[in-house]
Amino acid sequence: MTPFDETPPSPDPQFPQESRASDPALETPSSPPEFTSTPVPPLDNPPQLPPDEFPVPSHPRRVYPPDLQISWSWGHLIVFLLFIFMSLITVQTVFLAAYAPHQKMTAPQLEDYILSKPEVAIGSTILIYALLLFFLYVTLALLRGQPFWITLGWRKILPKNNGQPRHPLIFFFAGCAVSLLVFAITAVMKTPENTPIEQVFKFKQTAVLFIATAVLIAPLAEETIFRGYLYPMFARWFGVFPSIIVTGFLFGLMHGPQLGGAKSLIAVMSLVGIIFTAVRARTGSVFASYLMHLGYNSLIGVSLLLATHGFTQVPSNH
Repeated sequence: MTPFDETPPSPDPQFPQESRASDPALETPSSPPEFTSTPVPPLDNPPQLPPDEFPVPSHPRRVYPPDLQISWSWGHLIVFLLFIFMSLITVQTVFLAAYAPHQKMTAPQLEDYILSKPEVAIGSTILIYALLLFFLYVTLALLRGQPFWITLGWRKILPKNNGQPRHPLIFFFAGCAVSLLVFAITAVMKTPENTPIEQVFKFKQTAVLFIATAVLIAPLAEETIFRGYLYPMFARWFGVFPSIIVTGFLFGLMHGPQLGGAKSLIAVMSLVGIIFTAVRARTGSVFASYLMHLGYNSLIGVSLLLATHGFTQVPSNH
C-alpha cells in the first residue's frame, strides 16, 4: 500500500478493534485531570541569609594625608581639657600654699609678691607644660604603642613641589620676621600699659627665667599642643582653612592672661598663631612651625634684653 491509495487499510488481525477499544490504558480521556494541592503552613522560623551574603553598599573612605592621620578624636579632647583645668587648679593651689605670704596683702601687692618668686611665677608654668605633655605621652603613645613625636606631627619638613629641600633656618628667620611685623603693628596700636607680662620685668631673676622659658620650653610645648594635637583633629572635621583660623584664635586666647585680656593684643597673637598654623599645614610638619615659634620668641627675648638694659629698667611703653 502506498500513501496515494484511496482504500484504507484493513485492521491488523493480530490486534482486533474490539480489544483496543476495551483497553482502559489506551482510552483517551474526555476531560483534563483535576489537580488538588494541600496548603502548606508558614514556617515559624524562615531561613535567613547570613549578613555576609547580603550586598552591602560600599562607600569610599576619605584618605587623609600623613600629617592628618591621627588616632584621637573629640572624646580624648574632652578628657584632655578636663585634665588641663584640674592641672591649673592643683598646681596653682600647691604653689600658693607653699609660698603664701605671712601677712595680708592687697591684690597688686600679692601680684608683685608672686612675680618676685620665680619658683611660683615660672616654676608653675613649667610644671603645667610638663604635665600636659606627660598626659599626651601616656594616652597617645604609651597606651597605644605609638611613637610620641611622629604621632603628634613632628616629621621632617617636606620639600618643595619641585623637589628642592627646605632649609630649617628659613623657618627660624621667618619667625624673626613675624616678630618684626608684630613690633610694627603694636607700634601704631594703642595698647594697655602695665600688663602682667610687663610686670615680670620688674624682677630681674624672674625676667631672665621667663625669657629662658619662652625660648627653650614654650615653643616646644605650645607647638606640640596647638599644631600637633589640636590642628589635625580640627582639620579632619572642619577642613584645613577653618582649622587654621580656629587654632590660631585659640593660640591668641591662651596668651590672654599674660596680655591683661587686651583684645587688640589678643588679636595680634591670634594672627601670629594663624601664621604658625598655616606653615604647619603647608609643610605637614610641626617642626617647621616650631622653628618659626623659636625664631619669634628668640628675637623678642633679645629685644627685651636690650630694651630693658639687661632687665634692669622697664620701658614706659613696651
